[in-house]
Amino acid sequence: MANSVSIDGYLHVEGFDQFDREAFNKRKIRAGMRKVGQLITGRAQMNLALGGGQDGYPVSRSGATIDSIGYKVSRAGFLVRISPTKTSSMKEFYPAYLHYGVRMGSRVRGRGPGMARRARGKRQELLEARRQNDWRIAPRDNYMTDALVDSRDEVRRILQQAFAAALLN
Repeated sequence: MANSVSIDGYLHVEGFDQFDREAFNKRKIRAGMRKVGQLITGRAQMNLALGGGQDGYPVSRSGATIDSIGYKVSRAGFLVRISPTKTSSMKEFYPAYLHYGVRMGSRVRGRGPGMARRARGKRQELLEARRQNDWRIAPRDNYMTDALVDSRDEVRRILQQAFAAALLN
């Protein structure tokens, strides 16, 4: 597994920047993007299914998170977005809770109307106490980014072949 870094969730293929979009057969580009979407989706689902509970990945209990991972090719066809989406089996969109985590303790809120002001420095004490608390749900590694990083060379090869084949004469 690769290191989880949020900046690695993007891949740019060099060499075709000087061409306009009209210079490509969009059907072939979309086909290449679909192939990449299927590859990364399968790899991300595999990361979750096989790596659950180890390597910092969440445990798959019901399989809702695995089923929610999908891809969508943009209307123009030059972008594919792979991500978990909220499904009807989810009450809340919990992949976000798994990625960012949830702290113990309640959020420090304002006193409200009619309430006396807090003493000087009391809010900072409350914030520091909350920061010192443990995680109720600890942040997990990003299995989506790891799937892209693990198959980066294969994705680049597929897209370069698709762009080369789609270039109109």
